[in-house]
Amino acid sequence: MEYCNNILETIGNTPLVQLHKVVAGIPALVLMKVETFNPGHSIKDRMALKMLEDAEARGDIQPGGTIIECTSGNTGMGLALAAAVKGYSCIFTTTDKQSKEKMDLLKAVGAEVIVCPTNVESSDPKSYYSVAERLSKEIPNSFWCNQYDNLSNRQAHYESTGPEIWRQTDGKVTHMIVGVGTGGTISGTGRYLKEQNPNVKIWGVDTYGSVLKKYHETREFDEKEIYPYITEGIGEDIIPRNIDFDIIDHFEKVTDKDGAVMARRLAQEEGILLGYSAGSALAGLLQLKDQLTAEDVVVVVIHDHGSRYVGKIYNDDWMRARGFLNKELNVADIITQKRDAAFLSIQTSDTLRAVFNIMKEKDISQMPVTEDGQIVGSITENIVLTHLLENPLNNSEKLVKSIMNDPFPMVNEDLPVSQLSKFINKKIPAVIAKDRAGNLHIITKYDIIQAV
Repeated sequence: MEYCNNILETIGNTPLVQLHKVVAGIPALVLMKVETFNPGHSIKDRMALKMLEDAEARGDIQPGGTIIECTSGNTGMGLALAAAVKGYSCIFTTTDKQSKEKMDLLKAVGAEVIVCPTNVESSDPKSYYSVAERLSKEIPNSFWCNQYDNLSNRQAHYESTGPEIWRQTDGKVTHMIVGVGTGGTISGTGRYLKEQNPNVKIWGVDTYGSVLKKYHETREFDEKEIYPYITEGIGEDIIPRNIDFDIIDHFEKVTDKDGAVMARRLAQEEGILLGYSAGSALAGLLQLKDQLTAEDVVVVVIHDHGSRYVGKIYNDDWMRARGFLNKELNVADIITQKRDAAFLSIQTSDTLRAVFNIMKEKDISQMPVTEDGQIVGSITENIVLTHLLENPLNNSEKLVKSIMNDPFPMVNEDLPVSQLSKFINKKIPAVIAKDRAGNLHIITKYDIIQAV
């Protein structure tokens, strides 16, 4: 029989996968180290286990103790898995910019999660860094891993990630590129690869709003570089001890938008669903493509799985609200966003009073008119009010057939919103669309405003 004693034994030995469509135009062979194959779906499983086992070896935590960490989610997941196997409890601090999915996942594996404000300095008592430090002093038999300054972080990658990449590329790797946060991955992996071949280029990806790139180039900590950004998992407003700047050959900054858009391209064009920082790493590589040749072998190391960002970069509304989605809204998008998908219609044989009652009850302003299952006309609140106000007693019993307008126009669900102006105007307040399942939907001016 072939099996592991526990889930922790499955950490590491993740595959290298060649990229194709998203790296068109890059002459080099581009391979991605897909760390989502770790049990916690993140590269952080490696260093989380290493930090905990080193703490155990030093006697920094005893059986039944509490693991404390400030985390954007991934290190916390790795620690939580280890805690479940080893019998520890966990308290994690995180920031309010992290995705809800990350927080929910940490709670699902038994951790307590404390959400702290993002836009405060690391020294602020309310920061997720300071809160974790304070808890570690207050709670007996607790260990604050402190992934930023705990050098077991980068040692884990020196012992595992680096040797794996060297072996998997048969020593032919010429470049490694990875997003930089705590610096453990780039420093540990980079040191190992440079020990094997000093000519291997180590490229770090930073984000705008982070101090890392300028510090690498000038060794100056410039607070003016610090401002809020959306990208998760990379960039810092501190200088972690784990970052060995002498190992890194170059830092490349990537915008929030470019990272998010590239992550979506990876999913749609390569079938690899990855996190925000993976998109940033690949976007950074594309910005540096002119420095590569056909003889080069590039390894892109990624951090985590895209399932932790379904409410953010993989959500069209979230992307569109930030101006990250270049795709134009179409009728299908409006249908998806409609709060009430019910298709209400009235019969030609119904009375005006029946129409009035439905409009009042359902809070709608227009309806298609049908006869024998076919749409033959339309009726609006203007028509209803005009006739009822003229003669409430007599006109209320008028049949819809005698006062209805022409049918609302039919449109395809792939019609861009910008083209709806050809159909909707003062006289025509709505259109009708059929989705791929054959269901009819009415699209009104209000629906368009809500979607836009």
